Amino acid sequence: MHLRHAARAAQHRAARAASEAGPVQPLTRLLLAAAALAAAAVWDAGHRVTDLHPTRRHHERKTGPRA
Repeated sequence: MHLRHAARAAQHRAARAASEAGPVQPLTRLLLAAAALAAAAVWDAGHRVTDLHPTRRHHERKTGPRA
């Protein structure tokens, strides 16, 4: 798995845990820390934030506008 994909997956897992269990739960905090470390590794590898999180315009071009 590419570093960017791993970081994005870590962020999604952390966001899911935060929405389901709450931000103060130990597992959520652990996943948030892991996501932060993954994002830092991607940044250190020379990737930009938009490599992980494309702009809304880019996303809409690929999937069509939201209703």
